[in-house]
Amino acid sequence: MESIWQNSTKAPSFPKLQGNAKTDVLIIGGGIVGILTAYFLKQSGVDCMLVEKRRICSGTTGYTTAKITFQHGLNYQKLLKSEGLETAQKFLHANRLAFEKYAELCREIHCDYQRKPNYVYSVQDRNALEQELSALARIGYEPVFCEHLPLPFPTAGAVMFPDQAQFHPLKFLYAIAAHLPIYENTFVREMRENQAITDGGNITAKAVIVETHFPFLNKHGSYFLKLYQHRSYVLALEHAQNVQGMYVDACKTGLSFRNYGEYLLLGGGGHRTGKQGGCWAELRRAARQYYPSAREWGHWAAQDCMTLDQMPYIGQYSSRIAQLFTAAGFDKWGMTGAMLSGMLLSDLVQGRKPAYADIFNPSRSMLKSQLFVNGLESIGNLLTFTGRRCPHLGCALHWNAAEHSWDCACHGSRLDEHGNVLDNPANGA
Repeated sequence: MESIWQNSTKAPSFPKLQGNAKTDVLIIGGGIVGILTAYFLKQSGVDCMLVEKRRICSGTTGYTTAKITFQHGLNYQKLLKSEGLETAQKFLHANRLAFEKYAELCREIHCDYQRKPNYVYSVQDRNALEQELSALARIGYEPVFCEHLPLPFPTAGAVMFPDQAQFHPLKFLYAIAAHLPIYENTFVREMRENQAITDGGNITAKAVIVETHFPFLNKHGSYFLKLYQHRSYVLALEHAQNVQGMYVDACKTGLSFRNYGEYLLLGGGGHRTGKQGGCWAELRRAARQYYPSAREWGHWAAQDCMTLDQMPYIGQYSSRIAQLFTAAGFDKWGMTGAMLSGMLLSDLVQGRKPAYADIFNPSRSMLKSQLFVNGLESIGNLLTFTGRRCPHLGCALHWNAAEHSWDCACHGSRLDEHGNVLDNPANGA
């Protein structure tokens, strides 16, 4: 299962760590967040190194749909209601900064960067769209309401952010990574205070940044309560439609659309990891219905960490540990979330604290309704009788027939048929 990004570019190769090492900042995880964090630290002259247990960009980063936008579903009305005006304004400001940093960097990198409008549509709920428009006006941003969309089915309209962007994520990241101190196939098996233990040697660092998609240190931060994971699926279709923009349904189980070259990327079929969902079968039914002349070039899937309040956790891993940091939980907006994380963590490690940093603090209040949903899911799966248990915290594993994997509904770990870890927080090699 190879994404269109992996198929259309060649990955660089980096050495495996051999022997003990010292650095000021150790970054664990070679996805988009880790690479961007290392880039900003090196730009600031900070001594750092990045270790990745497999190859860089081989996890969720390689399977994104690569939409760069500070429009995150219908999230602003939710933030305004639950967190207040100041937090909603800070969230918008921070994500706009991340968006603008992409525009700056992509001027120098050949990565198929294109400005496109982004649309969040609803099939039936026009009222939700109007509420988002009202919330954005209060926050200080004026989007556009669109009545008619070039989609193959009727809608109630869409909230449109003009002049957003899309790109080829791996062309961008391989260029960024080219001159960074990266070690691949270097698996951190254990952390002992300021030391990372790997098969190739021990790494001593003054500060450590964990950017492993789902934070893997269970003793700190309670991330096993604060995060759950969600699968989503993509088809790349030939001879389909040029939709002239990026589209996502306000409903989590709806369809998304964007073009890359001659391909239409049709996304959807999503579900909580470990639960049943439409998967690629749902997308193939939609393709047959809406684009009967299209041909499927390929398909892939991705996994997103979801937080309690739709804002990522970026900052100190736990309030009890000063020099341990993390970034996780971008919901389904990993591009701007990753850039924001790289910028913010680079600042925090160097003792700078942007005005918006507090809203992303991982130690913020957990008293959200999603916490109880996550707790009930964990209890139910811990009490479920099955011979297959997740090596993370012992929850029941469920068979994913579409992807031939054993998936955990508690925290989103995935294992192949032989028990090898596909997705963390289970921390096998």
